[in-house]
Amino acid sequence: MRTARRVLAGGVALAAAGWALRDLPAELGVRPLTSGPDREARIRRSPQFRDGAFVNPTPETALARPPASMLGDLAKDREQRRPGGLVPLRVPPSGPPPTDGVRAVWYGHASTLVEIEGRRVLFDPVWSRRVSPSRLIGPKRHHPVPVELGELPQIDAIAISHDHYDHLDLATVRALTRTQKAPFLVPLGIGAHLERWGVPAFRIIELDWNEEAEVAGLRFVATAARHFSGRTFTRNDTLWGSWVVAGASRRVFYAGDSGYFEGYRGIGSAHGPFDLTLMPIGAYSPAWPDIHMTPEEAVNAHLDLGGRLLLPVHWATFTLALHPWAEPVERLWREAKARDVTIAVPRPGEAVDTTAAPVVDGWWETLA
Repeated sequence: MRTARRVLAGGVALAAAGWALRDLPAELGVRPLTSGPDREARIRRSPQFRDGAFVNPTPETALARPPASMLGDLAKDREQRRPGGLVPLRVPPSGPPPTDGVRAVWYGHASTLVEIEGRRVLFDPVWSRRVSPSRLIGPKRHHPVPVELGELPQIDAIAISHDHYDHLDLATVRALTRTQKAPFLVPLGIGAHLERWGVPAFRIIELDWNEEAEVAGLRFVATAARHFSGRTFTRNDTLWGSWVVAGASRRVFYAGDSGYFEGYRGIGSAHGPFDLTLMPIGAYSPAWPDIHMTPEEAVNAHLDLGGRLLLPVHWATFTLALHPWAEPVERLWREAKARDVTIAVPRPGEAVDTTAAPVVDGWWETLA
């Protein structure tokens, strides 16, 4: 009986491991240069592609591997890197979007629904519990998503900034492919991942920087960012970027992930001013100063872009760096007040109308 129990337990463990790892090959994505001659030709023609990889116009100095001291730092002050209680959620509005304005619903981390002139654009949707190729390890959510994927309204476009796990999620993409009809707008190369995951080719719009497409009456422009890409140890075989979304009179900018760089002034001159900017403020570190902005740099970029209202993203939901959980938004609030910049800091699920943004109330302070 003891032997039988051991065999049974071993079989259960193997089955559980097999279940957890069954999507791993798909999670890792596809090397786009091997995904077809048309995409390969486009990639090789790109001004951003040199010597077999995409590059930043302003070179980054991000470390190839974390410093040895970081392993010790990870074990310190762990409680400070997570909220001290339940993150408050709000129920997103269910009515039709405003036909002549801009409204945004932040779901957590970078996932944000923007309603612009009656159309809905979903940025970097990630609904999974972990941002990792594995369901068993990797950064885990600090709060639930305020609405289930199947409860989302009909979306007009889904825009992806790059292929890191906290911005491009296999399970979410597959669910949106089933439940929505919207096309996916992605930087060059990411279409190979989507095709591998079952997204029909006619729903994939793949753009290089400064290329544009019209969807549902909105103009989408793929613009630059200072970051990197990769779902395995191979980096930069897909492009990363930011997005300009322009209607007849309203404009929104989504930065994706990026370090600060002078290119924001050019984007602002060419496509601004913007009614709303969605700017990343978290997961910064001295170990990678050029690929994630600090909160102060996010304010600089917002001003370079000609932004009117800044909504911070890329904080609160996952622990991806060593800084305390609430530090990014505290620093942002302090910098915004010092420089007379209007910001909105919604709870996950809370709607923000750019014409009547709620006053910042410091809701996170009791959780810090």
